[in-house]
Amino acid sequence: MAVKNVNEPVRSAAVAGGFYPGNKEILSDQIQEYLDQAEVLKTPGELKILFVPHAGLIYSGPVAAAGFKQIQGKNYTKIILLGSSHHYHFNHAAVYLNGLWQTPLGEVKVDSVLTGKIIDDSQNILADEQKHNPDHVLEIELIFLQKALDNFQIVPILVSNPSDQLIDSLAKKIADNFDNQTLLVISTDLSHYPPYEQAKVADQQVINSILSGDLKTFEEKFKEVENSNYPNLETPACGKQAIRIALKVSALLGVDHYQQIAYQNSGDLPQGDKSRVVGYAAIGGWDKTTEEATGKPLNQTAQVEALQIARQTLESYLKKEEVPLPQTASPQLQTKAGAFVTLNKNKNLRGCIGSFEENKPLYQVIPQMAIAAASNDHRFPPVTLKELGDIKIEISVLTPKKKIDDWQKVKLGVDGVVIEKGGQSGTFLPQVAIETNWDLEEFLSQLCAQKAGLPGNCYQDPETNIYTFQAQVFEEK
Repeated sequence: MAVKNVNEPVRSAAVAGGFYPGNKEILSDQIQEYLDQAEVLKTPGELKILFVPHAGLIYSGPVAAAGFKQIQGKNYTKIILLGSSHHYHFNHAAVYLNGLWQTPLGEVKVDSVLTGKIIDDSQNILADEQKHNPDHVLEIELIFLQKALDNFQIVPILVSNPSDQLIDSLAKKIADNFDNQTLLVISTDLSHYPPYEQAKVADQQVINSILSGDLKTFEEKFKEVENSNYPNLETPACGKQAIRIALKVSALLGVDHYQQIAYQNSGDLPQGDKSRVVGYAAIGGWDKTTEEATGKPLNQTAQVEALQIARQTLESYLKKEEVPLPQTASPQLQTKAGAFVTLNKNKNLRGCIGSFEENKPLYQVIPQMAIAAASNDHRFPPVTLKELGDIKIEISVLTPKKKIDDWQKVKLGVDGVVIEKGGQSGTFLPQVAIETNWDLEEFLSQLCAQKAGLPGNCYQDPETNIYTFQAQVFEEK
């Protein structure tokens, strides 16, 4: 899983043999048993944020496994591990900069490229390995990741007493460096030490506030539970600060579906003491926008209607300079998504313009882009009514853009690409690579030069933002 460099520091396991078995085979078998007992939920979109507990394996292991079951075998390569320190009090964010983390299951490499992008001394986000060395809160999650995923690196972050400004800054750093292979894992247990029945009530209130996806709702409910005089309650959630940051990230990423995956407390176990328990929950945050937009591709009826809307719009606009009020009978065309409209005349491009705007339904976006492609593509003179009969309309329905950190991750012919730098930008649809037969470097070079007006090698510049998206493409027959 990790290629070891003799000069890289190694963080040895701090709680092996205590919180979990120190023997590799016993540990592997125990986690595998928990994973085998868990189920994958039927949820929309992509999992972006995962909240999981961090107690001893025999206590919170089944709940944690239920959470990690949702990512088992998937292509997450960058795991941001975020928790609240259980050993130190400090005001900065402590990021483990580089090296390897070791458990009985092997070594996992710290993603030093990503930690370097997140660390910012001016924002009090600091490289600080010391705070991590004795703590179990992230190590417990790592052993599950080692069983659930094959090829990944980690970004370990601990907080303690962060200011509101630090929470904002760290959340933005995380969101700005998020792509479709990144997962944010939040390590937290819930209520500490109330009796069994009271714990279930308190925990569900906190869980529901997280399920809202709203930071203010969580903060208000946390305070209410904290002040509710539950016997022996020390905290409603030991990872409060990490949860606050996660909900900030959630808002920035547009995570729009939260679901409880599993819950129990230590009193549910055969060895559990019901007079004094700790609560454990697994909660997921999914971005369902992708599935709503194109995860369920437009069916044939919706495609035909979309093309009819585009042509009728152009006919009315070119004849009378009027734009008809768009209407649709298809529920799929009421989905909010971006789209490009491409006009081809005798197999030659005659205009192409689109928008990634996701605040309008497709039946409104498509006619707007059709008019823009016919009249506002600066590469061509405006389309005339006389030539409209020779034009074939093509529509590309888009998924949301996802930022990537390495241009070599672009899947040629599958991904469309957006390049942005210094206020200049350019876009190529996925089909451009197929139509031109360019290789990846030529595809990106032409995008930089042709469409963005930037140097041809701008895609190699670390200051350039690169986004990918996918498209469902269909055209008139």
